[in-house]
Amino acid sequence: MSANLLIAFGLMLVLEGILPLVAPKAWRQTFQRMVELKDGQLRFVGLVSILAGLLLVFIVD
Repeated sequence: MSANLLIAFGLMLVLEGILPLVAPKAWRQTFQRMVELKDGQLRFVGLVSILAGLLLVFIVD
């Protein structure tokens, strides 16, 4: 189980690193927009991300 968790974490880091590598300007603009969101909006984005990730895990598993 811990090996799978480390692999998943590694893949997450790879995926999150693609956009800053390929399009740093777009990544910076997106990050700036995220910083300007209110706390409630950021929480909603986090919740949607969690739910999408869980749905993906359940679909694949």
